Amino acid sequence: MKKIFITLFFSASLCASAQNNYSERYEQPLSDVLKSIEKLFQVKIKCDIDTAGKKLPYADFRIRPYSIEETLDNVCKYFDANWWDQGKKTYKLKVYEYARRHTSDGEKMLRWLSAKYNNKEEWEKRCKLLRKEIRERLEIDSYLDSCVKDAKPQMSKIRKYDGYNVQNICLETLPGEYLYASIYSPAKKGKHALIICPNGHFYDGRYRKDQQQRLASLARMGAICVSYDLYGWGESKREHPNHRTDRAHVIQAMDGLLLLDWMVTNRAKEIDTERIAANGGSGGGSLTVLLSALDERFTAAAPVVSLASHFDGGCPCESGKPIHLSAGGTCNPELLAMMAPKPVLVVSDGGDWTASVPQLEFPYLQRIWNFYGSDINVRNVHLPNERHDFGKNKRQAVYDFFIDVFRLDASKLDEEKVTIEPAYALQTIPMSKE
Repeated sequence: MKKIFITLFFSASLCASAQNNYSERYEQPLSDVLKSIEKLFQVKIKCDIDTAGKKLPYADFRIRPYSIEETLDNVCKYFDANWWDQGKKTYKLKVYEYARRHTSDGEKMLRWLSAKYNNKEEWEKRCKLLRKEIRERLEIDSYLDSCVKDAKPQMSKIRKYDGYNVQNICLETLPGEYLYASIYSPAKKGKHALIICPNGHFYDGRYRKDQQQRLASLARMGAICVSYDLYGWGESKREHPNHRTDRAHVIQAMDGLLLLDWMVTNRAKEIDTERIAANGGSGGGSLTVLLSALDERFTAAAPVVSLASHFDGGCPCESGKPIHLSAGGTCNPELLAMMAPKPVLVVSDGGDWTASVPQLEFPYLQRIWNFYGSDINVRNVHLPNERHDFGKNKRQAVYDFFIDVFRLDASKLDEEKVTIEPAYALQTIPMSKE
């Protein structure tokens, strides 16, 4: 019955446009075409593209009555747009995004990449090329060469809490430009792991409650954690009111490396250089991957709700510089695989683009770690019923990982012991006490 309905509808659609002919290109208003597709496939179509006055040539001939996806492909490509399955029989049409693709595209990409290396030697040759081209496309070395030498940071007073301390730091990087960060340290003296924690695009940035909970908890267990502002976020807005630029991409990576340099140099007595990691969520997860690919001093990495072969990051601060064109084409899972055979945790969920990780990206990573006989060192915690955030279960996955690989003291894990500070307390140069 369904086949009869589709055939009849398709025929009716053609008849409705019979007044058109080849010379008139069988044009139909785009809005009418979308309504016809909704009725044919019994779906709802949302539009983020302007349909006013737009006409689709050969409209009826673009319909594939057996496939909503192929039909939408044929419609969207004429307008340089793309479609996305929103679930519950709803599709959204959006302007083409260079950093976002369909899961099937990610699958093809990983298959293409995997064919390039079948053993450790071939893989390491690929890594060498990737590392070189990523640095070139990011232009990071020219930025690092231009940094202020021997800059003396502004430091806040140390604030002492239950089992950990917090101190803010403001460091001049490029002439007249600064990075703003907070250092969470164990109260106990000794050699500690160091975790560089780039922030993501979550509301309130590095001042939010779950960020403080995570970093303070890790500090109580024995890790020094450094949280820093994104370019144009928080205190960084003073110099850079516009965050969404490709310059943010290189500055944020540069800031992470400069903080690593400063901590290792100036707090050498406290840092165990065998235990250095990057950990962040969402955009901070993209930056975690990039930092680990840029600097081999990182001995572990834990990107959270970010990794996908079909999404490079929705902000220019994640994909503004064309690093994903390196070595003929790459993606974030391949960049993260450059950590092999070191310990890596990927946290994913069912409510965002990381839903594909257990079936797609994680098996790819396991294959690379298998080149070293170390697939036990790459882990995935997938939370199928959760969405895009850095919630309690995601933080717990991070705690468990670092307790294991960095030998942190699990007996000190208690988020109730963390004091949540107001945003102004985490600012080196407080803007307000609101």
